[in-house]
Amino acid sequence: MAACGGMLLTANQANAQEEVVVVQEDVTVTEGIPCKDHYYAAPRDNWFIQLGAGINSPFVENKLAKGDAKHQITAAYNLGFGKWFSPYLAWRLSFTYTNLHWQNWDYSKAKSINANFDLMWDMFNSLGGVNTGRVFSIIPFVGIGGTYNWDFRGHQGNVMTKHGVRHNQWTLPVSAGLQLRFRLSKYVDFFAEGRASFHGDNFNNYVFGGPIDIDIAAIGGFSFNIGGAGFQTYNPCKDAAYIAGLNNQINNLRGELADCAAAQAVTAAALADCQNQKPTADCPEVNEQPLMSTVRFTLNSDRITDEEMVNIYNTAEWMKANPNANVVIKGYADKDTGTSAYNMELSKRRAQAVYDVLTKTYGISSDRLTMDSFGSDTQPYSTNNWNRIVIFSPSK
Repeated sequence: MAACGGMLLTANQANAQEEVVVVQEDVTVTEGIPCKDHYYAAPRDNWFIQLGAGINSPFVENKLAKGDAKHQITAAYNLGFGKWFSPYLAWRLSFTYTNLHWQNWDYSKAKSINANFDLMWDMFNSLGGVNTGRVFSIIPFVGIGGTYNWDFRGHQGNVMTKHGVRHNQWTLPVSAGLQLRFRLSKYVDFFAEGRASFHGDNFNNYVFGGPIDIDIAAIGGFSFNIGGAGFQTYNPCKDAAYIAGLNNQINNLRGELADCAAAQAVTAAALADCQNQKPTADCPEVNEQPLMSTVRFTLNSDRITDEEMVNIYNTAEWMKANPNANVVIKGYADKDTGTSAYNMELSKRRAQAVYDVLTKTYGISSDRLTMDSFGSDTQPYSTNNWNRIVIFSPSK
């Protein structure tokens, strides 16, 4: 019966004011979940900003075979930011500024700015297993974007408007490239990458021959990882046996609780039959013992939490089942905080709060209750934090 009492108290604490309905059911580990590592990271992790510089060279129609090739190579400056949303894939927004130089029949040049949205793939993580601390990685990428060229000089082109030759051009290139990444630390990478962008024929303001103009860029620089680069892992199958064991314990406890509930129902029925009868062998005199329960409080508070409200409910139910029993509500406070006078007042407020719930919420007659307050002058427990408490005891 002691075990049943503990089980029933647990059930009451789970739902103090509702009837406890026990359902016996088998809980098993969900099957069909892939037994592999899953990767996740905090939202602020794996963002990066890159700064770089390099060279650029356009390849356009009618380029002179014997032109001055070195003058076609110009400096390029790059800024980008993005995020690795898995160990395998990232997105990036990349901006590049350069001066374009090329030779058709004469020497020509223009200023150019390009923006690309790229999808990046960590090839080593995908093919060789995830290793967020890998020193060297190869990262192919593809992108779409927009390019604006202006300030054409030299041979300015043959694309005309009603006012003459155009002085600027918009193109929407697609591109592909390869990045070599060297991890210097959790927060800094060195990268070197090449990109080929494929533009419409009007890229250099001259339309002739093939339909595509190509622009090549090679960039090197540093990538700064905001919040650090890396992913944490979990595997839903690693703890399957442990979870199954816990589920079996839960089912066993449910079974014991059901047995205790049945035993309580039988006992309650027998007690109902014995009411108003003299003690006999079948109906012995009941030796009533008050329910020894407590209500704990937080520091400097007389508010009753939902968890502690369960203990008041249990006391009220016991008093209803034992109408001849009276209870003393004893309030305490811990001695490490507050003065003796303040703690005495605090313990009175705690006892009064419990008294109000018993009388107003659960309908216990005030004639059956007595309040007593001890402040911090008396400490019922050696562990000081336990003395922020109200204790129920039988009335003498």
